[in-house]
Amino acid sequence: MGRHIGHRLLIMIPALVGVLFLCFCLMQVAPADPAMIIAGPDARPEAVAAIRKELGLDRAIPIQFAEYILRVGQGDLGRSIISNKKVSEELINTVGPTFELMIGAMLIGVPIGIALGTLAAVMRGTITDRLIMACSVAGVSMPVFFIGLILIQYVGFKWGLLPFTGREGPIWAGGLPNMILPAVTLGAVLIGPIARMTRTAVLEVLGADFVRTARAKGLRESTVVISHALRNALIPVVTLIGLQAAFLLGGAVVTETMFAWPGVGRLAVGAILSSDFPTAQGAIMILALAFLLINLTVDVLYAWLDPRVQRS
Repeated sequence: MGRHIGHRLLIMIPALVGVLFLCFCLMQVAPADPAMIIAGPDARPEAVAAIRKELGLDRAIPIQFAEYILRVGQGDLGRSIISNKKVSEELINTVGPTFELMIGAMLIGVPIGIALGTLAAVMRGTITDRLIMACSVAGVSMPVFFIGLILIQYVGFKWGLLPFTGREGPIWAGGLPNMILPAVTLGAVLIGPIARMTRTAVLEVLGADFVRTARAKGLRESTVVISHALRNALIPVVTLIGLQAAFLLGGAVVTETMFAWPGVGRLAVGAILSSDFPTAQGAIMILALAFLLINLTVDVLYAWLDPRVQRS
């Protein structure tokens, strides 16, 4: 297992560098000029040129990128053009809220999706199965912002049951009510795909020989389904959960903006809109790193569920 994890970690390094290079190039072709933003709209061309030289923006893009990678390797992500704070400090303040939101969404979406998919497989062909699949298709079809707007309009604004703007603090310090609506918004997107994949995987396993053998031994149906069928059906489900968890990073950008949640996604959107390139690059790097770590976790879980993967 350790060798398998080490191999995956080595693969992550060039992938992260490639993402950073692509992001760096996109920032360079943006119409805004960081030197002009720092100098101000009434600055003379000589002052703007001096700032560009000081920031190293007059050098070739490969040289700028190499210097940027060296600074990142030393833990220096630069300073924000807007707030003049260290980018690393701003990211530290936003990683925690995003992590809380992702974990909350996973805790809502994954168990419900697996439970509904298993129930639909066990009750195949019944009205319960058809109702679960209909709701799953509806959930897949609805975008994140639509679910969020519905929750804000009714649960937050009209009925006043839960707060829907900002973050009061960590969940252990009274911040749980503020996290419920954003987490439900993101988690609802997971339920449909996971339920459909779980149903398909469990149906395939229920017809296997070892399941019939378990039933022939006189085991209870719940034990057969949970202990024998579900675990063997989790391999494709875990892969889908990893893909959907990575998709949550994109959904988190929308959700954090809608609910004024102070996370990395909202920071990235604000930095891009204000042409704060160092902050935008740092936020995108964190999101890319989170994406790669999620895929690493999926690979490890896949190898744990199916040891044959480690030998491949």
